[in-house]
Amino acid sequence: MLGLPHGESALAGSNDDTLGRSVAGHGWKFTWNDWTKVRAGRLRPALTILAWLSATAAAAELPLAQDLARDAQELAAKRIPMLVLYSQADCRWCERVRREYLGPMQRDPSYRARVVLRQIDLDSQARLIDFSGRATTHLDFARAEGARVTPTVQLYGPKGERLAEAIIGFLLPDFYAAYIDSAIVQATSRLRGQ
Repeated sequence: MLGLPHGESALAGSNDDTLGRSVAGHGWKFTWNDWTKVRAGRLRPALTILAWLSATAAAAELPLAQDLARDAQELAAKRIPMLVLYSQADCRWCERVRREYLGPMQRDPSYRARVVLRQIDLDSQARLIDFSGRATTHLDFARAEGARVTPTVQLYGPKGERLAEAIIGFLLPDFYAAYIDSAIVQATSRLRGQ
């Protein structure tokens, strides 16, 4: 299928820096090295298409914020926080945070029960309804919130209140998941008055 040699189910050996989940459930994974080869034009066209689809799927896993007032109703009903990733185009660290941390969280049912994840693009004029129900844009909302560095992760309550200290930049990769988990725990505790 799609130009893969018979019996070949993966493009990479042991490199753990994958760009996304398996394509169409077939177990094909693409590593950073494969993506580098794609960009250099050293993979066959069919593999290039698969790599692009895999990378695109990984980036698209984090929902863009559209209506924070509607999302706030879910937050209030479930008594959970919202984690917002402030991102921008061509931010390799933002992509890495989405791919390695927030994308897997978005797919994990245990995290979806604990936190709502959204993305706001600092360089986008996409329409957005803020927590109070006012129309704005991603760019204007990010400015109003003081988000200037990407990636920035901020946790909010249903009234738009900040519930934990923002995680600004891409900190130590070995501890980044712990920073996120700690912020979610802190935000949930503050939200529930514990």
